[in-house]
Amino acid sequence: MFVGHVFRRLLETILEKGYVRVLDLCAAPGGKTTDLAASLREAFGDRFILVSNEVMKQRAGVLADNVALWGDSNVVVTSDDPHAFAALPEFFDMVVADVPCSGEGMFRKDEEAQRQWSEDNVALCEARQRRIIADMWPCLKKGGVLIYSTCTFNRYENDGNVSWIADELGADVLEPLQEDLPGVIRTRHGFSLVPGHVEGEGQYCAALVRTSDEVSSDGYAQSRRAPKPGKKPAAALPEGLKKLFKTDVALRQKGETITAVPSAIAPDVAVLESMLHVLSAGCAVGVLKGQTLVPDADLALSTAYDESSYPVADVDLHTALSFLHKDAIALPESEKGYVLVRYEGLPLGFVKNLGNRCNNLHPQGRRIRMDI
Repeated sequence: MFVGHVFRRLLETILEKGYVRVLDLCAAPGGKTTDLAASLREAFGDRFILVSNEVMKQRAGVLADNVALWGDSNVVVTSDDPHAFAALPEFFDMVVADVPCSGEGMFRKDEEAQRQWSEDNVALCEARQRRIIADMWPCLKKGGVLIYSTCTFNRYENDGNVSWIADELGADVLEPLQEDLPGVIRTRHGFSLVPGHVEGEGQYCAALVRTSDEVSSDGYAQSRRAPKPGKKPAAALPEGLKKLFKTDVALRQKGETITAVPSAIAPDVAVLESMLHVLSAGCAVGVLKGQTLVPDADLALSTAYDESSYPVADVDLHTALSFLHKDAIALPESEKGYVLVRYEGLPLGFVKNLGNRCNNLHPQGRRIRMDI
């Protein structure tokens, strides 16, 4: 939450831009990404792209699902080592890097974090953090902003690394917050949040603006590979599918699933797909069975979806929970066919109403486990 607070303060300095590119470099499981996406949408509407990256494959899958649940089609999920982003020189206006650390801020709630701590591990984390930032540095524009954060306390991984970034990579340390926040400790370059002084676990956060002209990273040279072919637009897809969305989209096909990418970010998505491992972009629309679209669960949750596209059933709490539990529900007063299930104005997903019962299209992997 503190990273998001700093991000919003710094966002005010670039509000004049017509279009903004942001990278959440170490994003899983997705809490920062959803916070950043909400702030960007409030500030820029559809005029932004947020790339949410996680190098660990299993964690990247969790991230992609959480982004789909959040429903913002301007978020792209990737799974790449930071050095891969150097193939996109000066692409991003802002980078948020919540780097892997020694985890001293987790000592209060995680005994394993205490057992794993050592001076050698601190030194290892310090070096790894420098490698991560140096490898991705070319992708940040000159004048672009880096928000650097950890969940640890020591000066080596925090202020020490911020000094190293400024001196070795070329940056000025920023003062993103003018107000004094209760319990937040100001350090030489940033802010430290310590349990007992603030609610929650430990954290450090600082911000810098890139001043260097030259790209100087070993990772940059390694990542200058031949571009991969991007995904081609799906052939002969019904143009009427675009009417499912409130904004202009480009339709594509990935396997059997049709996806829709907002036209505002489609050129950037093509570039990203040629250079990186893109797990998801835009919104999953559904699967065509003959001339009939079986709507995807993600479509119902997308902020770009036009809720007038399918009949809507506003249900009570018990029916909503039963739907999320993936139980069979009945909507006798609704039209037959595909119906959007909604609770208190919030879309939950789709069913196929057969009259006496409904086929529940809620994904098995998202089924809630509570006893209904």
